[in-house]
Amino acid sequence: MTIIDRYTCEEVVRRLDDYVDRELSPREMQLMRMHIETCAACAQEHAFAVATLRTLKAKLRRIEVPRDLMAHVALRLAEAAAADEEEPAS
Repeated sequence: MTIIDRYTCEEVVRRLDDYVDRELSPREMQLMRMHIETCAACAQEHAFAVATLRTLKAKLRRIEVPRDLMAHVALRLAEAAAADEEEPAS
């Protein structure tokens, strides 16, 4: 396998969500950034993804959730953690 020193548009589109979420390795982040800085089409896709995420986050902040939701989620997470601890190691 050869070392990739430049991403193609296809690779950028495939990895765009992970790039926006900062879930790529430092080298992959660099390759993505380099491509986005030099490709107008991918820069536009990136801008759209960032704007969409920003809008979604803003809308989610305005949703009123039931008061006991966090307690219910915390209880379920604690139950799941306890069940994981009870399972014998393989």
